[in-house]
Amino acid sequence: MTELFIRKSIEVNATAEALWKVLTDNTLIPQYMFGCVAETDWKPGSPLLWKGAADGKLYVKGHVVTADAPRRLEYTCIDPNNPAVPDIPANYLTMIYEIRKQGEGLVLEIIQGDYSKVVEGQKRYEDTLKGDDYILVKIKELAEGLSVATAS
Repeated sequence: MTELFIRKSIEVNATAEALWKVLTDNTLIPQYMFGCVAETDWKPGSPLLWKGAADGKLYVKGHVVTADAPRRLEYTCIDPNNPAVPDIPANYLTMIYEIRKQGEGLVLEIIQGDYSKVVEGQKRYEDTLKGDDYILVKIKELAEGLSVATAS
């Protein structure tokens, strides 16, 4: 079966440290992660629980794989509320956030997958593809705002 990954990237005019802060700081995360906070210590192997900041409900869970500040954040994830997808390691997707220097600025690339290896993978892939770039755009805005605030 062909691997199914979603790759999206955006140029960001901010420091790598500002971008990393947006990805890992719960004062900023709810602003782009649909009101969720990340319960974790960001250490490889640690649990990662995405919970609603307002309702405390668990929406997504997984484990931190890599936290190489300020270059790469990788974690696994699954929706524990979807009865069609059994909560077993084989059904977890991987999320990778890569921060790379490009010219005067940075590029943030988000890679999701591999949808070909999980239950309902094709449907999950297509549902995710239908989504817009809201998260990428919001992360960019927050990081650029932080960089301007830090510089002034």
